[in-house]
Amino acid sequence: MTNQKANPSPPPPRGFTESEFAARTQRAQEAMAEYNLDALLFTTEPNVRYFSGFLSQFWESPTRPWFLVIPYEGKPIAVVPEIGASGFAETWIDDIRSWPAPQPTDDGISLLRDLLGGLTRRHGTLGVTMGQESHLRMPLAGYHALLAALPGVEVVDSTDIIRGLRAVKSESEVEKIAFACEVAGNAFDALPDHARTGLSEREIVRQFRIDLLSGGCDSAPYVIAGSGPGGYDSIIMGPSDRIICSRDVLIIDTGATFEGYFCDFDRNFAFDYADDLTRHAYEVCWQATEAGLQAARPGVSAESLCSAMAKILEEGGALGNDVGRLGHGLGMNLTEWPSNKEGDLTVLKPGMVMTLEPGMLFAAGRMMVHEENILITDGAPKLLTRRAERELPIIR
Repeated sequence: MTNQKANPSPPPPRGFTESEFAARTQRAQEAMAEYNLDALLFTTEPNVRYFSGFLSQFWESPTRPWFLVIPYEGKPIAVVPEIGASGFAETWIDDIRSWPAPQPTDDGISLLRDLLGGLTRRHGTLGVTMGQESHLRMPLAGYHALLAALPGVEVVDSTDIIRGLRAVKSESEVEKIAFACEVAGNAFDALPDHARTGLSEREIVRQFRIDLLSGGCDSAPYVIAGSGPGGYDSIIMGPSDRIICSRDVLIIDTGATFEGYFCDFDRNFAFDYADDLTRHAYEVCWQATEAGLQAARPGVSAESLCSAMAKILEEGGALGNDVGRLGHGLGMNLTEWPSNKEGDLTVLKPGMVMTLEPGMLFAAGRMMVHEENILITDGAPKLLTRRAERELPIIR
């Protein structure tokens, strides 16, 4: 197998310019005007970070809620626990309102009531994300108390606004994703140096994580693995303590981050030997990815991108695919809107970062999945990952 080590590139600059945050806010406010929204309320880490630049590991603690409000004009306003006020003061946000959290009976609700009550007088509307891939990161009782304190205010679903904004990445965002892809690619290239039969999935993944972090990624929150004779039957449950044996196929799928932006792709490896059926499945998935690369053009729908890959899988003898889609958006979350699936008519635009993820069940209990990360451009897509090897790599 080919195993050429790439020289690592220097990481891109950290952070974003104030002008980029201003542009994001302006685009949101233009959409708000179109939908007659007085304010947008955000409660989740990616959305708060997208408009503020506040990047903190403290979101791992579920005790305190955090809020960011975008008014119909002007800069975003932060309503945050006192413990985070100094961190927000380092961002471009000027208006920071805080309370001594945790206060379970009133965790920021009075501050939000006073702020939103003054902002929602033009149309009487407040935008909150409610759709797919959104959630409410605050106590439901607190949310109900907030709405009760804002009589006459209509809450409107703003999911389409925020996911449309975040789907198209800036050059700086793409640089961070591309760097995470490069580091993960280097870790995959190094894997044959330490992976061998007799080790467990967990032991191989542990060294892989070390390579991700030592190579320059900030975190590796998503590294899964599956293995089995000639294939694997699951791609989301490992790594396990299963010992790798001769003729096994191992998949590792990683979502490593650089400054909060994810890569998300996998690589497959066989140990000592791969039978013809396994090699064929690898070839079919590789060709399906090629079809995806050819189809990924601006103006094409996510559904059409899926169809191009699915056609190759079906012609190659796929028995099924229980993943439900053949790729998705990528960025501040491991998986983002849209989905490459039937029925998703989202039109691809330059600046979108997508995954191509064709997979197939090719025999009972045996799967094969490929995944690459691409940038949609004005013409042919740009690969952010180094393309998987043309033939299934074999570690001997």
